[in-house]
Amino acid sequence: MAASVPASLWTTVHGSVSSSRTNRAAPATLRSAKLGFSQNFRPNDVELQKGNGRVEKWRANVSFFPSFLQKKGKDKDALKDELFEAIAPLDRGAEATEDDKQRVDEIARELESVNTVKEPLKSDLLNGKWELLYTTSRSILASQRPKFLRPNGKIYQAINVDTLRAQNMETWPYFNQVTANLVPINSKRVAVRFDTFKILGLIPIKAPGRGRGELEITYIDEDLRISRGDKGNLFILKMVDPSYRVPV
Repeated sequence: MAASVPASLWTTVHGSVSSSRTNRAAPATLRSAKLGFSQNFRPNDVELQKGNGRVEKWRANVSFFPSFLQKKGKDKDALKDELFEAIAPLDRGAEATEDDKQRVDEIARELESVNTVKEPLKSDLLNGKWELLYTTSRSILASQRPKFLRPNGKIYQAINVDTLRAQNMETWPYFNQVTANLVPINSKRVAVRFDTFKILGLIPIKAPGRGRGELEITYIDEDLRISRGDKGNLFILKMVDPSYRVPV
């Protein structure tokens, strides 16, 4: 037989449980009293009697559902703010530690999970000039070089959905450019075929045959784009000029 809870351990706002009744079948209201609740129980008013006789009132939020079921995930704007804050001090990723990279990747995945544009290659949101804010690509960051030899100015990528053309542009100090054709693999993934490089923004050079890769657009809205490359690299860009078009 299970032992009864001693009535002296519990009291309620409206009175204590009588010890003479603890061994009889208890009505529902009395069973509530054994648990520390009065007949007129209000979820936010419960008193618990401690062993030294002092009574401490505490606030209880009672629900039929665990609190974690009621939690709402972060909204898109909150996640974007968190992402921008995380990448701001990382010099486009050149100064990112492994912990930094993991944190940025986790936030990016949360945003990807709430992406509402399921076919970005059919969306006008993709058109225009985007500024690169963060990447894990060592070749773009030139992280193997001394800092004074890395690209110091802004880096842009422009995309035309209608012509399936793309253009990458470095600014200070090299002003290098590369253009590419985009070959759709599905509605959010493209094969990238680079065709022309420009050194110092002036000298065009035909791209070698190995200048190719794949890119998947995993999140896009009016001012933010997240993409992932076929080598596992992450790219985070913000829209700066939706009217810009890649020269034909």
